[in-house]
Amino acid sequence: MNLERLTGQEVVARASELVKIYRAAFGGPPWHEDDRAADAFAERLAADARRPGFAAVLAADNGGPAGFGTAWRTPRPFPTGRAYDLVRAELGDAVETRLGGALEVDELAVSPHARGQGLAGRILDLLCGRAGSCWLLTAPRATDAIRLYERLGWRRLTGARADVVVFVRSP
Repeated sequence: MNLERLTGQEVVARASELVKIYRAAFGGPPWHEDDRAADAFAERLAADARRPGFAAVLAADNGGPAGFGTAWRTPRPFPTGRAYDLVRAELGDAVETRLGGALEVDELAVSPHARGQGLAGRILDLLCGRAGSCWLLTAPRATDAIRLYERLGWRRLTGARADVVVFVRSP
């Protein structure tokens, strides 16, 4: 498995590879994302790649895309929109000190054919390695993802009945 860090420009140039992984990773349960969702991801990716502090990791095996992760520094003050409002609803004003300025892992996707090999952890390690504090979120129905983050040592900030599951990793 080959992992490489990509800049925002490199991600835009290779967006079709990330979209292919996105479709494979999120097309099945628990997400059931369709082509419209993958197209929306492609549009978000183009905008996100221009964010200050944007970073990405792309994994390939046998010459084909197998997984990726994208991240950027969460601005201060803590943003609104996207899933930020759900996070603030769960954590309150603590988001400013706990998550503001930390590296935010926005997407982590591994194609079904590449799962079970530790790839998600390797992507997160490369993406977050030098970042200091990192955070990410997932849906409560994503039980496999929740178990993965717990197994990797990420600490859950939200309770069992939360509408969104927020994890942090400290250096």
